[in-house]
Amino acid sequence: MSRLIVVSNRVPDPRRPAAGGLATALTAALQARGGIWMGWSGECCDDDTEPQLRQRQAGAVTYAVTDLSARDHAEYYQGFANSVLWPLCHYRLGLTDYARKDAAGYWRVNRLFAGHLLPLLRKDDVLWVHDYHLLPLAAELRLHGVTNPIGFFMHIPWPAPDVFLSVPGSDALLSAMTGYDLLGFQTENDTANFAQCLARSRIARPMPGDPGRLATRQRSFRAGTFPISIDTAGFARTAEQAVRNPAMRRLQETLRGQRLILGVDRLDYSKGIPQRIEGYRRFLLDRPAFQGQVTYLQITPKSRAGVEQYEALQREIAEQAGHLAGELGRLDWAPMRYVNRSFGQSVLAGTCRMARAALVTPLRDGMNLVAKEYVAAQDPADPGVLILSRFAGAAQELDEGALLVNPYDVEAIAGALGQAMDMAPEERRERHGAMLRVLQDHTVFDWCDSFLSALSAPGAAQAAAGTAEPRRRIDIRLAAPSGPQTPGNGPRPSLPETA
Repeated sequence: MSRLIVVSNRVPDPRRPAAGGLATALTAALQARGGIWMGWSGECCDDDTEPQLRQRQAGAVTYAVTDLSARDHAEYYQGFANSVLWPLCHYRLGLTDYARKDAAGYWRVNRLFAGHLLPLLRKDDVLWVHDYHLLPLAAELRLHGVTNPIGFFMHIPWPAPDVFLSVPGSDALLSAMTGYDLLGFQTENDTANFAQCLARSRIARPMPGDPGRLATRQRSFRAGTFPISIDTAGFARTAEQAVRNPAMRRLQETLRGQRLILGVDRLDYSKGIPQRIEGYRRFLLDRPAFQGQVTYLQITPKSRAGVEQYEALQREIAEQAGHLAGELGRLDWAPMRYVNRSFGQSVLAGTCRMARAALVTPLRDGMNLVAKEYVAAQDPADPGVLILSRFAGAAQELDEGALLVNPYDVEAIAGALGQAMDMAPEERRERHGAMLRVLQDHTVFDWCDSFLSALSAPGAAQAAAGTAEPRRRIDIRLAAPSGPQTPGNGPRPSLPETA
């Protein structure tokens, strides 16, 4: 069996238990096949220090990490990845902050990753690259003659062509992505949007009679839908055990018989938290009998500290929560609890199990695994109700059991909360059962196996005759290329630039 090489922006610490289903599944796949997990260490070094690769062995897996210079972190990570690609892919064009130096830094760090990876590769390795931070990585590797199968998975949404093509240099990014052999997306809509972006840019076209395969002038590759999932049985066990721990007993005591409504989100403008709080407020005003009978717990760890957009969002949500408490709170009842800290998986699983309803209402989300974790955590005999945004990828799989809402429509959120609170136990069990069957039939381990099987299938890697000969490097300082640009022709470049 070929070694597996996983490349992602961040790498888990092998000295700590894997946190979350994705890390658990990838670690299991790496241990089974042997391989390397490479990415950023999370640490920064001085700009005049050349980042070095550090390796740590854990069983059959080598964890290889590199620091980033302060300049690289600012331009690649905070700049292009999170100030351009993140808002762009979440349909927030007005929040994109494009700068040519940040785009240059993004490509530079992808070259850095490629340069670190090249000496580690063997001829029969299979590579799996993850997420929007590393869109051009395959192209950088192809420039150096790498012909191994390389797959890519996009964890966040892929936007419609009119959105993605608005960013300067979008054609260069799309052209670079044709260096992958298999590109995976969360939903059919994401996959279709990607194919339409390629067609609109005249970079690649679908191959007639071969669904999912696209072709440039030099090579063919595939794009497909691989919805990510969770460790369903593992999370269910954790939730069942967690309700007996002291923290959960204390939480239960503070509720004093009130029904718990839960929201769990990283602090981000894509999560729709202000609209959600307003929807909860409308519910309490429309259904005053529930005042004093329910409590809304919103767990929102801070993220991307120091970024003004996130600091402003934090202030907005805190003020909104305070206004709600001032308007409707009583001496013996607080309508909302707003917590800005992270909790371990056990506490989150136990809290999910206790909640009568979960509000998972992002304005746009690739999948949203909180929705799936909430379903897995429930007591099948007395389950809660999932209120889910129709713009979350999870809605494509959980539509038979969840109450789907438009996250921009606060009245719809209020109405769904009323429906959830009124729902009879029989209907709750029926809805929960339909969703749980989906999660039991498709776990994160199935997702991992299905992607790697597709990547390793005969004929999956369709490198054209010219692919081994690297093409000229795309110069992102120039305007995006007007015609098809794919790895596979041109002179061999120098070693990757790291500064």
